[in-house]
Amino acid sequence: MEEIHHFDSVTKYNAFNNNGTRHPLVSIVYLDKAEPRHNRKLRYDFYTVFLKKIHCGDLRYGLANYDYEEGSLIFLAPGQVIGQHSEEYYHPQGLALVFHPDLLAGTTLGKQIDRYHFFSYRVHEALHLSETERKVIMDCFTNIEFELEHAIDKHSKQLIISNIELFLNYCTRFYDRQFITRENVNKGVLVQFEKLLNDYFTADLALEYGLPAVAYFAEKLHMSPNYFGDLIKKETGKSAQEYIQNKLMDRAKMKMYDPEKSIQLISSELGFKYPQHFTRLFKQRLGITPNEYRKKL
Repeated sequence: MEEIHHFDSVTKYNAFNNNGTRHPLVSIVYLDKAEPRHNRKLRYDFYTVFLKKIHCGDLRYGLANYDYEEGSLIFLAPGQVIGQHSEEYYHPQGLALVFHPDLLAGTTLGKQIDRYHFFSYRVHEALHLSETERKVIMDCFTNIEFELEHAIDKHSKQLIISNIELFLNYCTRFYDRQFITRENVNKGVLVQFEKLLNDYFTADLALEYGLPAVAYFAEKLHMSPNYFGDLIKKETGKSAQEYIQNKLMDRAKMKMYDPEKSIQLISSELGFKYPQHFTRLFKQRLGITPNEYRKKL
């Protein structure tokens, strides 16, 4: 089994990169202080955000001609693994913001951290920054570092967390911009999604796999489920799940016109395990039951 280098604390990650530890739960890490090293798989038990220039050894991802090139942000949630093993040496570059979940315990940010979906995006779904955006990000990092250099007092934790939250909110804004600048590409993804969704029903995959799931289509399109879901939301105004359910209801209504098909058979062909689940969703979406709908035809 391939070895994974595991970092269970911020202090260990600082030491790995020849950085001192000023706070046990949060750090701005200067990666260029690290010694040259082999590529390897790395696992972090804390939130990690890399600010890097393109092509930096252990992080490899595509960059298209519609993206900015002043730096890229890659986000990792606790427990994620990145990198690949090779004997090739590289010298790490860039910065990393790392913060342990314990830092957020009992805070508003701790309760809301899951809304920052980009922590579960794949590496090739990185945020590519313009020059102006990079300056904003660096200002956030500078403010966090200022608090780390300041003697710890009763205000330190709140100010550090507030600056992390500000940073994350800016990242949300910049990702929204990136979705817009990739609009033509995203339209292509939407067309592919629509085709895959139609194929799912025409090939009777629902009978084999059950209800069509967001994760299934994300995998087919080589995206993380959260990035795919956010993209569909930006393009259609609906979540990917809502989009799928709308398609399900369109298919269901078409099948209602065949008097030979029972409600149970229709629900099975659409991928529902139990007819009552189909009936519940149908009424939820259309306001009437399948039987009531059929009587109106």
